[in-house]
Amino acid sequence: MVTRVPTVAFQGIEAVPVDVQVQIAPGAAKFILVGLPDKAVKESGERVRAALVASGLGLPPRRITVNLAPADLPKEGSHYDLPIALGIMAAIGAIPQDALDGYLVLGELGLDGRLAHVGGVLPAAIAAQGRELGLICPAQSGPEAAWAGEELDIIAADSLLALANHLTGHQRAARPQPRRHIASTSLPDLSEVRGQLVARRALEVAAAGGHNLLMIGPPGAGKSMLASRLPSILPPLDARELLDISMIQSIAGELVGGAISDRRPFRAPHHSASMAALVGGGLRVRPGEVSLAHNGVLFLDELPEFAPAVLDSLRQPLESGETVIARANARVSYPSRVQLVAAMNPCKCGLAGTPGHTCRRGDACASEYQGRVSGPFMDRIDIRIDVPAVSAADMIGPATTAESSASVAQRVAQARDRQKARYAALGANTVFTNAAAGPTLIEQVVNPDKESQALLLAAAERFNLSARAYHRVLKVARTLADLAGVERVSRPQIAEALSYRLPMASGH
Repeated sequence: MVTRVPTVAFQGIEAVPVDVQVQIAPGAAKFILVGLPDKAVKESGERVRAALVASGLGLPPRRITVNLAPADLPKEGSHYDLPIALGIMAAIGAIPQDALDGYLVLGELGLDGRLAHVGGVLPAAIAAQGRELGLICPAQSGPEAAWAGEELDIIAADSLLALANHLTGHQRAARPQPRRHIASTSLPDLSEVRGQLVARRALEVAAAGGHNLLMIGPPGAGKSMLASRLPSILPPLDARELLDISMIQSIAGELVGGAISDRRPFRAPHHSASMAALVGGGLRVRPGEVSLAHNGVLFLDELPEFAPAVLDSLRQPLESGETVIARANARVSYPSRVQLVAAMNPCKCGLAGTPGHTCRRGDACASEYQGRVSGPFMDRIDIRIDVPAVSAADMIGPATTAESSASVAQRVAQARDRQKARYAALGANTVFTNAAAGPTLIEQVVNPDKESQALLLAAAERFNLSARAYHRVLKVARTLADLAGVERVSRPQIAEALSYRLPMASGH
């Protein structure tokens, strides 16, 4: 007789059904595991054996065969421990055969029989709900699974023995409750930024339309300070965005204690990050920083210091909002709809264009340094601004009350509401910001007048704007009109949008 226990394998954030089949047959004592297991899955036999012994049971001296079906799907991770152990327990009569009916199971076993948290519990819980199954998981993962819905039947135990007692009716485990992570500190506020009126304006425009932003300026000008305050003016996450972010964090094992946070992600990888770290990959094809920043901000400081190939690997996620990682035996995709904010010095020494300073290598210092960032990558950045050094008068003079993040966030939220309503009325229900609109759609919602068209044509010819750059100018202009509360895009919005696309005064 074969005992079957449902579980899952992960392909991106998708939980693919896997059937754990256990057969105990006469023969020499042996534990056989088949079904394309990786090393972590192969080692589950020893963990299961030790956990059963610690729970007062033992493997029978017979031939035990475990098949992970479908057999041609690679199996990775330690979450197969618990379904294998429960399948064996059902096969030897330690728990009723029907106790596992209607449940999807995942969890890692310790040698003492305790259950350890595993990544991917939230996608697994959502998959279980879609298949009208309950979920059995470790107690540490219970609060994470509870976010899948109140109607989902969840059994969360801290040990194999406690789980067996629940399944046999000796001791019932309470259903876990969803847990929210409360940040201990508040977000940095824009009121702390002195001067930099142009940069503050650009940051507000970028937040309102979801646009990518590049700041170029000398060291200490406040580029990183401005970038860190972008999350404070972005609108709060809606339910769908929160779920998408939490599923990626669950796969990556970054949900501490199963608690989810309602803050937008802000990821700032170091410029030494590898391609796999930034876009995802590795042996088990984990999500990279661009996916972990989904529905949030990806901040790249010291942009030219990143390896050119690593930066260019971001071109596809920035364009499509999805990262696709292809392998010989698998194709994995992660959502990666991010708002890119980048900062860089104008040259290697950092002071090109600063009054009173002349680079020893002249203009070549700036052009070579900025040339490390490819043209196609730069073409995907909507707004480029110079951030000059803060003047001594701004720093030494009496502190003036700058506008707070709360008041800026209110204007940003109103602009976003206009965009969402506009695209919903046009039937584009998956588009919520101007930055996410396609070329045809943005042309439809902008429809510039003749005066604006003439300005656009002159700029496109003079500065050799690509088709992508042209449409990104339209997107920024549409955002500027939304911030101003006007329905028609006119020459002032086109002129300001073009000013964000023109070559940098510092050399690019």
